[in-house]
Amino acid sequence: MIGGNEKSVVIIGSGFAAYQLVKSIRRANQQQAIIVITAGNGDDYVKPELSHVFSKKLTAQDMVKQSSAEFAAEYNITLMNHTRIDDINRTEKTVSCQGIAIAYENLVLATGAQSFVPFVDGDAAKDIITLNSLDEYQLSQDKLAKAKSVLVVGAGLVGTEIAMDLAIADYKVILSDRADALLPSLLPEFVSSQLYQTMRRQGVELQLGNELSCMTKIDSGIAVSFKNGHTAKVDSVVCAAGLKPNTALASQAGLVVNRGIVVDKQLSTSDPHIFAIGDCAEIDGKHLAFLQPIILSANTLAKTLTGAVSEVMFPAMLVKVKTPLFPIQLSGNTAASDANWQVELTTSGMTAKAYDSAEQLIGFVVTQANMPEAFKLLRLLPKVMN
Repeated sequence: MIGGNEKSVVIIGSGFAAYQLVKSIRRANQQQAIIVITAGNGDDYVKPELSHVFSKKLTAQDMVKQSSAEFAAEYNITLMNHTRIDDINRTEKTVSCQGIAIAYENLVLATGAQSFVPFVDGDAAKDIITLNSLDEYQLSQDKLAKAKSVLVVGAGLVGTEIAMDLAIADYKVILSDRADALLPSLLPEFVSSQLYQTMRRQGVELQLGNELSCMTKIDSGIAVSFKNGHTAKVDSVVCAAGLKPNTALASQAGLVVNRGIVVDKQLSTSDPHIFAIGDCAEIDGKHLAFLQPIILSANTLAKTLTGAVSEVMFPAMLVKVKTPLFPIQLSGNTAASDANWQVELTTSGMTAKAYDSAEQLIGFVVTQANMPEAFKLLRLLPKVMN
């Protein structure tokens, strides 16, 4: 049995949340035994760069900050890559993988999320590409490098960023979404429409209020058709239609699962020796799949795992929309239908402030040259979680 006498912290996963937790634990305790088990390669990389690999002409290898071996050596951890967990035994406090039982004192699920891919008819549907991890990009980078035209399914944050990056890199781009606007869960219509016009000027074909229904292989690529009857030909299809937290392992272990793995403010699941962090976690009813809440969660959980039990607190946090032709920063409740907006427009940018019925600031959006105002406004917003 590995780790049976070491009071080990075992972390399942090797994405941003897992590695941020490793770094936070090491800042607090150099001796704590840490075992990281991951189904992937385990290389350390900057995930947001996946939205900009086309304009920057980055290969998967270009994105690696540290190989898995280098990361393991620097942070003095045992790293088991290309390894899948078969079972969690909560009674024995072990995880099983490939016939090996690994003991833990505390177990952390950092299993991330997978791309949601809607059902599509046709013999090319199996060729849909997702770019939710470095390993996924590695599998598809050669195909995408040869493509000249790409359909991006999903006009949320990641899909819109990828579509703009492809357009900047001179691909012919179609961006589709069943919603009628870009980033509908983040932006008010008057900001979304400006982003829409920027995408149009860059040559992106927008198929909003529409859904991809069929993908068929043809000699010159893929024939795509939409529910409204529109058809087109593309070389590749990338899906960025949202994320589904990876909760199967937690469910199999009998932990409480809702949309994500349910945890409290200590990041503890329904088992006091099992924690969850990152895209797989639902913290006090909230699913916060952004980098800043993950950093704050890692700092908090590291304290708990090294003997100083702590609860996570989330201040108002900034979301950066990485669309360089129309850069945007926002925070708070920016999609409330009943918000009262105060908008200041100049030729170089916009500052939009959202107020509730009591005239309290609940959110803001700043664009272009006005983005430095974001930090001043951020301090005026209420906390997300006390």
